[in-house]
Amino acid sequence: MDLNHLKNNLNSTPAYVFDENIISSNIAELVNLRNNSDCQVLYSVKALPLEQVLNLVKPALDGFSVSSLFEARIAKETSTEKNSIHITSPGLRDHEFKEITELCSHISFNSITQSLRLQKTNKQASLGLRLNPKLSFAKDQRFDPCRPFSKLGIALDSLTDIPKEIEGIHFHTVFSNTDYLPLEKTIHLLEQQFGAQLKQLKWLNMGGGYLYPQINNQQPFIDLVKRLKSQYGLEIFIEPGKAVVGNAGFLVTSVIDCFISDGKNIAVLDTSVNHNPEVFEYQKSPHLLQTEKQGNGHPYLLVGSSCLAGDIFGEYTFKNQLKIGDRLVFSNVGAYSLIKANRFNGYNLPDVYWLDKHHKVSLIKHNDYQDYRQQW
Repeated sequence: MDLNHLKNNLNSTPAYVFDENIISSNIAELVNLRNNSDCQVLYSVKALPLEQVLNLVKPALDGFSVSSLFEARIAKETSTEKNSIHITSPGLRDHEFKEITELCSHISFNSITQSLRLQKTNKQASLGLRLNPKLSFAKDQRFDPCRPFSKLGIALDSLTDIPKEIEGIHFHTVFSNTDYLPLEKTIHLLEQQFGAQLKQLKWLNMGGGYLYPQINNQQPFIDLVKRLKSQYGLEIFIEPGKAVVGNAGFLVTSVIDCFISDGKNIAVLDTSVNHNPEVFEYQKSPHLLQTEKQGNGHPYLLVGSSCLAGDIFGEYTFKNQLKIGDRLVFSNVGAYSLIKANRFNGYNLPDVYWLDKHHKVSLIKHNDYQDYRQQW
């Protein structure tokens, strides 16, 4: 990423920039993994439903995973005939379900009660169950689908037999993981529970949460998928989201004020944590491209421009003192930032730019006052 090229080719800030070359590289890694293992790869729409991303994914991968009717609609509008669309959600609505069965090829029910209530209206989709193996791998429960009292999936140990109308199983146990040990442990538990019953199924969806392009040794995954296909005759699906777009997104912001508070340098930015909500939700500092090692420069507390006291990105060190007008770039914000961003305090949403494969920067979305006014 050429920082100067990026910063100098934006009309204004704050702005999201999505890098086509990085997304294409991530997709290529996933295609290679698919070809070596014979799994099928679904893009998880919830990470970023941007049209340019969906159009890149459509011809390369095998379909989409969705969590709601609107996501199913946008996936269907984007899909080719060869693409499958999988849905699982604790929030399936009775009045939407008929349309969902027309849009989605695979439906994984999140609970037994959801299954019993809705499956009678299914016309064409392949039905599955989302299972909770009760294996926790995330240290932070806010990221853990298998946390105590989880709303996500049917407890594996409560299901001794697979219902005859069920054709598939779905599970999702990790978040931003960079090794396959959790996957191997989950499959082992699944085989212990069901054994030969797995042969009556048609497919297994192993969910998302793995940053596949960042995992150095893919052989454990390849071997596992090949064994499952050979031993049980299963079609294997994975559904990466952050692995496709996470490292391809950047948030460019400008310094709009500098002052000292209780002896600490404060730099106010024209963005806020409301444009990157996981900073506040999970109390983490996003990666900044221009930062120096602590002790080697000038420390600043970077804060957002809203009236929220906790609108803080974190403390960073810079080679030179910051001044009003300096542009800074947060990286790795491609997933779950734009989709969650809001207009708290009436501050406008960031512009959205696309950095294409030829390094041309193009504005693809700008909101104005009328968009804000229309919302209310």
